[in-house]
Amino acid sequence: MTAMTHSSYAAEHDVESNERLEFLGDAVVDLAVAELIVRDYPELNEGGASLVRSRVVNESSLADAARELGLGHVVRVGRGVHKENGLERPSLLADAFEALVAAIFLERGYECARDFVGDALGRIVEGAIKEPGSVDPKTRLRQWSEARGTGAPTYDVTAEGPSHDVNFRAGVYVGGELLARGQGRSKKAAEADAARRAWELRDA
Repeated sequence: MTAMTHSSYAAEHDVESNERLEFLGDAVVDLAVAELIVRDYPELNEGGASLVRSRVVNESSLADAARELGLGHVVRVGRGVHKENGLERPSLLADAFEALVAAIFLERGYECARDFVGDALGRIVEGAIKEPGSVDPKTRLRQWSEARGTGAPTYDVTAEGPSHDVNFRAGVYVGGELLARGQGRSKKAAEADAARRAWELRDA
């Protein structure tokens, strides 16, 4: 029951709270979600994967998962928290979820904890993947281009302006045809801007 024991209850009854388990569970959840993303979504680069993980491993998402598991009905809280309807606090629910994951990890091992996290957060991960910006523009355009059988896009980048104020311009080509041009303060930013514009114009 330690995993479901809030610090307010622990203080009133002189028992251990779930705070230490919450600390451990935070790390286990972070690792499990990162592994799930890398394993199931190989198209994401590091930036995209980090963005998705941040959309999943946060208080709001973990609280939603805790509600679906019904943890609010089993967490032990002190009288004051109970009177204030504290069982609905997202922070309390998220902490309980992390503590439960830690308890599974300690009792059954990482693989079991990872599978539990995947079952509990898999739907949230899928939703985060579908949000705009999860896949970087160049990767998205490349996937589309290769699916059409025209190979990977190519980029032509030029630099303009003095060394202390350089602006880069990029053209993106698919199948030898110029689709769009973009610009940015770096070569990478210019290519991403061109890819983003090409994506918007791809079926025009």
